[in-house]
Amino acid sequence: MSGAADRLGAAASLLCAVHCAALPFLLAILPALGLGFLASHGFERGFIAFASMLAVTMAVLGYRRHRATRAFVLLVPGLLLLWIGGFAFDLSHATWLHSLLVVIGGSCVSLAHFTNLRMARSPPDCDCVTAA
Repeated sequence: MSGAADRLGAAASLLCAVHCAALPFLLAILPALGLGFLASHGFERGFIAFASMLAVTMAVLGYRRHRATRAFVLLVPGLLLLWIGGFAFDLSHATWLHSLLVVIGGSCVSLAHFTNLRMARSPPDCDCVTAA
């Protein structure tokens, strides 16, 4: 179950990064396609909140299994950038700064999911001595 959730989180974070990178160029096209809601602040902020909850949950569950903090090294700055970009900088007033922060933040969160998934699949570190 946790592997599927990490895969979902990684895919969602990557889609979020692509969405945020392309959004300034697609603002005129989305309403014509009936997808104007993708450009709304409410949708974006809801997505950031959901992605954050999923990422933190999976990182904590992964840490309990593999006891490595590498995922948090990517997750914490990624979430900070996502929240600052998504909540402090308005898309209509600071378009490039908003986009830059959420793209970098979303990419870091996605990499944290991949790191957590990779560590969960690897065998645990063993300092034991084997007989020759």
